[in-house]
Formats: sequence, C-alpha cells, structure tokens
Amino acid sequence: MMPHEIKPDTGLCTILGYNAQTGYMRRYFNKIMKHQGINATAIALNISDEHFAFTMDNVAQSKVDRMMIEKEFSSKALAYCNSLNETANKLGRVDFVEIAEGKVTGYCLDDEAKALFEKAEFLDDRILFVAKMMLIANRWFNAKIDVDEIPRLIGE
Repeated sequence: MMPHEIKPDTGLCTILGYNAQTGYMRRYFNKIMKHQGINATAIALNISDEHFAFTMDNVAQSKVDRMMIEKEFSSKALAYCNSLNETANKLGRVDFVEIAEGKVTGYCLDDEAKALFEKAEFLDDRILFVAKMMLIANRWFNAKIDVDEIPRLIGE
C-alpha cells in the first residue's frame, strides 16, 4: 500500500526495527492484507539501538496500540512489557506487543504457528515466520489463516 492509498478507514499497525521499511515483517504482513483485500497496512518505524529505549518507554502513552517487533529487538522488548504470554516468557522474546490502558503486553507466536502444521519439525524458519504473520493479521484484522497460501506468498 502506497502512502497516498491510506485513507481514514485504513487499519494501521506499526513495525519497529532497524530496517522495518524493507524487512520481511512488513513485506509478508502487507502481502497478506493485499491478497485478502483487507484495507490495512503496517507502518514501519526504522530505529537504531540508541532510540529503542525511548521508543518503548513512550509507546504506552502514544497512539500506537499494536506493534510488531523485528528480530533485532525481540529480546530487548521484554523489559518494556507489563505482561507476557506463556511462549514469550518461555523463549525470552516477543513478536509483537499490544497496548491497552497504558499497559504493554508482549506475545511470541512460535507455539501457535507450529500448531498450524501436522509436522512443524519439518518446516523451515521462513514458513513459520509467514505463519506468524498470518496469525497477527488474523488477530488484528480478521484475515483468514490459510497455511496452503504460504508457499505462494514466499514465492512472490
């Protein structure tokens, strides 16, 4: 989605990372939205290590209510969460945060993504990554989860 295509009714979320604008999170999340005809997009926030703490310290008071966290910040983000889901606690990293009433909750979706497949142990990291993007798209914008679409999304 191009900036001029964003309208008042466009669903928005944020991605935080070194290269969030060109990273895989944005690429696959926006592909899922486009393929399903959902009027939503991920806005990238490229930051460096020196700006991470400031950004996370202030996210609970900002207008951001959902934010994906790129891999480079996934462990650091734990310290800024008021609570974590079980998988984030177990693995020590988050894939995304949600902010409600000034509280930041961190989530890791590895277990949920693996549960989408009969034999998750045979899948590569990219397939599981795209499955996590589908789970986030479903959670935030009611996108359908169709793991059979993953190879097509990766191939494009």
